[in-house]
Amino acid sequence: MSLLSEKMGNVDIFTESQKVKKSGCYPYFRPIQSDQDTVVTINNKRVLMFGSNSYLGLTNHPKLKEGAINAIKKYGTGCAGSRFLNGTLDIHLKLEERLAKLVGKEAALVFATGFTVNSGVIPCVAQRGDYLIFDERDHASIIEGKRLSFATTLKYKHNDMEALEKALQKCDINKVKVIVADGVFSMEGDVANIPEMLKLAKKYKASLYIDEAHSLGVFGQNGRGICNHFGVTDDVDLIMGTFSKSLGTIGGFIAADKTTIESIKHISRTLIFSASITPASTGCVLAALDVMEEETWRQKALWENTKHAKDAFVAAGFEVGPTESPIIPLYVRDNETTFILTKMCMDEGVFINPVVAPAVSSEDTLIRYNLMATHTPDQIDESVEKITIAAKTLGII
Repeated sequence: MSLLSEKMGNVDIFTESQKVKKSGCYPYFRPIQSDQDTVVTINNKRVLMFGSNSYLGLTNHPKLKEGAINAIKKYGTGCAGSRFLNGTLDIHLKLEERLAKLVGKEAALVFATGFTVNSGVIPCVAQRGDYLIFDERDHASIIEGKRLSFATTLKYKHNDMEALEKALQKCDINKVKVIVADGVFSMEGDVANIPEMLKLAKKYKASLYIDEAHSLGVFGQNGRGICNHFGVTDDVDLIMGTFSKSLGTIGGFIAADKTTIESIKHISRTLIFSASITPASTGCVLAALDVMEEETWRQKALWENTKHAKDAFVAAGFEVGPTESPIIPLYVRDNETTFILTKMCMDEGVFINPVVAPAVSSEDTLIRYNLMATHTPDQIDESVEKITIAAKTLGII
């Protein structure tokens, strides 16, 4: 065994994963044999899917499939280069115009993945001599962008506006200050206090960057996002979004004023040195935007399902925390028990996602239960019943 292999075999995460595998409760990389729908096939068995980010249920929509297929027929399977060089298609520009209009900004820029938006844009807008201020529970892609930035970084306690103000008070009032936060936090499902963040941003001459990954399609008029929901689009400097949740495919974008977008186009390393988003994904997103406008029932149904499920879990005795979104955390507060609960539910045909340390602290482990617009009340009731039985068996509730 090489020194490298020996080192990798002793990494804490690896050794812990092997222990979980030996226990028979390993919950990751579970292969799905069907499309991503409310019911999937795993090990040739029917499984209710409550771990998907497809909030509007569009991943198998015929119009999205048609949009992807038509794009492949015209443009082929890939762009064979980056947006910076030979990889910009006319439909990329069309999509950017639609996205800018959707979120109420002058311009937008499309990236191949959501992760590369945050990891590539944050170092551009928060450079050496600037300040980058971030919520302690921001998504990993934001943290990666923070690591790549030469700005002075300051972390504040989750959604704590007093802590954010203290961080801002440490900054030079005449220097660029960028506050970055998830609009909806992806593990706990709670919403950033954007109105108060904006008050502080104005007071201390800071800019605000909001990640709309889990709020686009969910909040706002016809799914325009959390900034639209709060009526503060004009005051938020940068709006980021992804295509891998509500929009049914993969990719991401950043939207802002024309000057900022034009600058990012020429300095973002994850844009310049990555291959372009595929024609299929681009055609898919364009179709998804059409469906969002036409089938407004989906957003309404999503919120009806969310209320139905949340009320049922609370009635059953679960601790769900301050969630305000279709992400419902079911707190377990123990790593091993979280894994066991996940397996018990899978054995009963319910797919849920465990969130354990180090993603959260050991005392904050939880099950992440996600709703889709296309779930039926019967599917929700079946899943709640089975999760409740397992949780009672384990003494969680």
